[in-house]
Amino acid sequence: MDLGLPDELLLTLKGFIPCRELQIRQFASLLSATYSPSTLVVHGTEATGKSSTVKAVLESIATPYAIVRTQECITTRHLLERTISAAQDALNSGRDENDRPPARGRPNPTTSDRKIGGTSQASSFFCINGADELQIPNLSVILIVTVPRPRLLHRPGIPHIHFPAYTKSESLEILSLSPLPLQPPASNLVVDPIAKPRFTDEDSQWLWSRFCGAVWDSLGQGAARNITSLRSVCTRLWAPFTEPILKGDYGVREFSKLMVRNRALFQSEDALTERIVAPTTMPDPSKTKVIKAPLNLPFYPTHLLLAAYLASYNPPRLDSTFFTRASSQRRRRRAPATTPNHRTIKHRKINRRLLGPQAFVLERWLAIFHAIVPDAGAKGGLRGGGADVMSQIATLGRLGLVNRVGGGEGAGEGLGGGKWRVNVGWEVVRGLGRGVGCEVEDYLAE
Repeated sequence: MDLGLPDELLLTLKGFIPCRELQIRQFASLLSATYSPSTLVVHGTEATGKSSTVKAVLESIATPYAIVRTQECITTRHLLERTISAAQDALNSGRDENDRPPARGRPNPTTSDRKIGGTSQASSFFCINGADELQIPNLSVILIVTVPRPRLLHRPGIPHIHFPAYTKSESLEILSLSPLPLQPPASNLVVDPIAKPRFTDEDSQWLWSRFCGAVWDSLGQGAARNITSLRSVCTRLWAPFTEPILKGDYGVREFSKLMVRNRALFQSEDALTERIVAPTTMPDPSKTKVIKAPLNLPFYPTHLLLAAYLASYNPPRLDSTFFTRASSQRRRRRAPATTPNHRTIKHRKINRRLLGPQAFVLERWLAIFHAIVPDAGAKGGLRGGGADVMSQIATLGRLGLVNRVGGGEGAGEGLGGGKWRVNVGWEVVRGLGRGVGCEVEDYLAE
């Protein structure tokens, strides 16, 4: 039962502040015209609608009020003077000139000029000399805090209202109230005037609601948790996401194709970082990223990457030929078949490097790694506990140097087992191999 506001005004407030119906009803019950608590605590995380809800409810009540922002106050004395001045202005704003009390001077606030948020542990006292001259009957103080102190709300008799974080459905409902239009960005984007379709508000609303849901599932749930950050991320990604529509490549209702085309936007975390200068070029999400820049890796991760390259481009049937100790003395390439004693080659073989990297299992990767690393059996090396191979494999995967392409059974499933594929080119592998004294050409099949 709401004691403070009529039903018509409550409906208006719920339309002005969405997804906060429960908190509005709690305010209406506590802040009545006949009785209000002396202190009311409003707490919740950032960007949950605390200040806007409090201001909207106070404006709807026919009683004077004053709001003081602590961000605008430097010292505690400044805060106290602003509070007294705002309270007097609020009382005088609702009175006529003849009804106002005579000016007897401002009450003398006695406090120290300590900065707000200082590291001092001493107690702070506010002494208002002449509090009876303020003439504020039935005064209620509303404290809006982000994180309340421990055991503050465990004391009996302190009314408080909690503003929880917005859920997914609530966040999408709030963002859907102000969708961004489908229009060309401010950059020099060449748009074909013939192929450019006509967009309506219904098309923008339809695409915006589904786009915000995709942003929440990919980035908002883990990083942009408050409504302000989620709105900022959606604003940054909206222009590159709708660029294929403006060019005429896709229609507005082809949301699945747009998601496949722009999947790199939802996989990257660049939209979460504030930038002063916008990037000049956007990466093409349709092309697979292959690292070609020179790398500088430690000793064991370098050999792990070399072993991954050899496992991707060598057939498994030749592992015994290249990586056993018996064949280490005869690891040279064979001479081309030019003499008449050799058989005539009937089918021309394609170089495996032209076919792309192939997937391999973890056990084969580790076997090749132990075969090419120099001190695999030395004391203090791999067998002596000198390197955590599995953690280094996981690090290579996070860096994108190797990709896991499927699950698998067997040993090591819980530590990164399954099938893997290398994600670096030949120039990078050859440079890394020469840096550690390993000629990768000696281990590659023709």
